[in-house]
Amino acid sequence: QVQLAESGGGSVQPGGSLRLSCAGSGYTYSRYCMVWFRQAPGKEREGVAAIDDNGNKAYAGSVKGRFTISQDNAKNTLYMQMNSLKPEDTDMYYCAAMSLRNCYTGSWLHQRGDYWGQGTQVTVSS
Repeated sequence: QVQLAESGGGSVQPGGSLRLSCAGSGYTYSRYCMVWFRQAPGKEREGVAAIDDNGNKAYAGSVKGRFTISQDNAKNTLYMQMNSLKPEDTDMYYCAAMSLRNCYTGSWLHQRGDYWGQGTQVTVSS
């Protein structure tokens, strides 16, 4: 059974940094397009970053240059380093696994994903 568990969220001031982790079990990361999403109550889900089985990375324009997605296949763990955080980055962040085709075509931004974690809250406020 595939399970994903996010951690690393918290409260930081604008300009601060956080590193999110997503530990996976029951499958191998390299077989999926791994994605970070974020969503606040009443708002649409927003794709943030994705990484494929070859380590190719893609980002939403709103986070490009500030966030970095990575994964450790040996540990089956996905990461996202978030720097220069802004108040508008405040959201619940989720990791998701989906078909690799979504990474290859760029459609990860709009796909729901096959498996999701429970989310970790990020709050950016002074």
